Amino acid sequence: MAEPEISLVVPLHNEEGNLPVLYEEIKAVLEGLGRPYEIVFVNDASTDGTQRVLEAIKEKDPTVRVIVHEENYGEAQSLSSGFCLCRGRVVVTMDGDGQNDPRDIPSLLDKLRDGYKAVSGWRVKRKESFLSKVLPSFVANRLIALVTGVKVHDTGCGLKAYRGELVRGVVVPHGFHRFLPAYFGVEGREVAEVKVKDRQRLYGTSHYGLSRTKEVLRDLLTFPFVSDYRKWLPVMASLLLGCLFLCLVSFLLFVFGGGRLYLKGLIVFAFLCFALATMYRNLRRVAFIKEKRIVKRREL
Repeated sequence: MAEPEISLVVPLHNEEGNLPVLYEEIKAVLEGLGRPYEIVFVNDASTDGTQRVLEAIKEKDPTVRVIVHEENYGEAQSLSSGFCLCRGRVVVTMDGDGQNDPRDIPSLLDKLRDGYKAVSGWRVKRKESFLSKVLPSFVANRLIALVTGVKVHDTGCGLKAYRGELVRGVVVPHGFHRFLPAYFGVEGREVAEVKVKDRQRLYGTSHYGLSRTKEVLRDLLTFPFVSDYRKWLPVMASLLLGCLFLCLVSFLLFVFGGGRLYLKGLIVFAFLCFALATMYRNLRRVAFIKEKRIVKRREL
């Protein structure tokens, strides 16, 4: 079988009901492209019958590869496993819940041929709840664009296409898949968007909601320092210790009659301590994932 030109990476967690239909849709679209391809399914320790369905699909289709996580690591690590093992000159990602339409893949590939390094899907007509999904997503996308400098309307859309050399072998820390493609170091002019369809999930429940908003804000606080985390870890530690000292001094001065000015100082330094502690903890997590974490995975 020829080396694939296109690798499609699909993270999965408890998608037994959606997977058979999604696979048939994917197969029809990729066959229609007339180019060698591979479909890389990453099963993130599903507890339903997802693995059984994958085994049946792989048995009949040599273009399918199945990566199995022994533990549930989350979407970022599922993408990372796909990025480490895929072979295509072009890498496409999509969600495994059926809400992304595989028929939009050719549009992304066409745009990628225009010279962009990454193409992101943009779900214009969302099928989800406005208050619990669409509005938080809108706010998060604006904040992400402001911090990263890459203006993408819908970073939460799983349907994206990349040049293979941009993503191959890259480890995406937990939670930072929300900042793709900016995490790969691309500039705004190197990224294009394509309007894509959004569909209702047929089976199962969404893994996302309002509870994820605080995680986005927490990780976004750390994003500017992630690319050079080794340099910033000791800096953050020193700043945190300095703020803790100033916090203690402000507290003692306020207690011993220093006045409201020191109370205001205490509040400011306490907030800075919280922010610095959050960033330091996140950078430690990034360092662990990139340098020490052993992912228990196997390929069928």
